[in-house]
Amino acid sequence: MAVLLDYQHVEVSFNGDPVVHDVSFQLHSGEILGLVGESGSGKSTLLKAAMGLLGSSGMVTRGDIWFEGKSLPDVPPKEMRRICGEKIGMIFQDCGASLSPTRTIGEQIIESMAAHRKVDVAEAKRAALELFEKLHFQDGERIWDSYPFELSGGMNQRAGIAIAMLMNPAVLLADEPTTALDVTVQAQILALLKKINRESGMGILFISHDLHVVRKLCTRVAVMEQG
Repeated sequence: MAVLLDYQHVEVSFNGDPVVHDVSFQLHSGEILGLVGESGSGKSTLLKAAMGLLGSSGMVTRGDIWFEGKSLPDVPPKEMRRICGEKIGMIFQDCGASLSPTRTIGEQIIESMAAHRKVDVAEAKRAALELFEKLHFQDGERIWDSYPFELSGGMNQRAGIAIAMLMNPAVLLADEPTTALDVTVQAQILALLKKINRESGMGILFISHDLHVVRKLCTRVAVMEQG
């Protein structure tokens, strides 16, 4: 299996204080790697480091995160904007917080896709509605035309998952993506992630506190403790 994402001796610091220490692992094509550990152990920080989302106080102070022959912490911001979304997607724990309150879900889907490629609006909508159906939305057209404040937290979470998956990235970083969902919808989304992983070869790095979910979904598991 090809290596998609390669963390080599990664140290992450905030305001000069290391919080993640000498972490090394690889994510391969077609696998779902579970990342588990207690709160504050550094799991989400590792995902944000790959996406360049550590904020002004955080940075990778040692090591490399390799993707397509480049170390992501050294990639210029303009190129990172091209990579993030198209080649590396991310599902946040609270997708609703990352959605714009002033644009409909459909507008945000078109905007996110248009940032990376020329978009045929009708084709994008068709693909989105197809994915909405797989995410068990009852009325995809209504979701497409809705603003985030018109939807429940669980619906916004599924909309965020759809936005991350529509670009069919090579790597999907999932930070506790199903914790805000009820058990039935959670099971449906986990089944969809597994199906897409199997059919497309997408590599998924999956953070969860739920060891039952990790056991059911993941190919391998890495455990973090105190960074």
